[in-house]
Amino acid sequence: MFKILFLLLLGVGIGYVLRNMRGIHRVDQTAHYTILLLLFVFGVTIGSNHDLIKNIAYFGWQALVIAVLGMLGSFGAGCLFNHYITKKEEEQR
Repeated sequence: MFKILFLLLLGVGIGYVLRNMRGIHRVDQTAHYTILLLLFVFGVTIGSNHDLIKNIAYFGWQALVIAVLGMLGSFGAGCLFNHYITKKEEEQR
């Protein structure tokens, strides 16, 4: 997990340093397709795992609960962040 966070922060740093470089904004256009490709490969991996498919009912409920809780947490954090930013903007006026 720390490797993933490290790579994310490394990418943010590199993107910040190269933000004025000509052509760097094309990466944003390809990110959508890269994510779709990663999701497809992830689906193929899940589909080829016999144990996972055999126990899909058990794992499916757990995945559903985790996904819903993750969405609720993200939504809540976004609302709090939006409230904080809006409050800051009103104070600056």
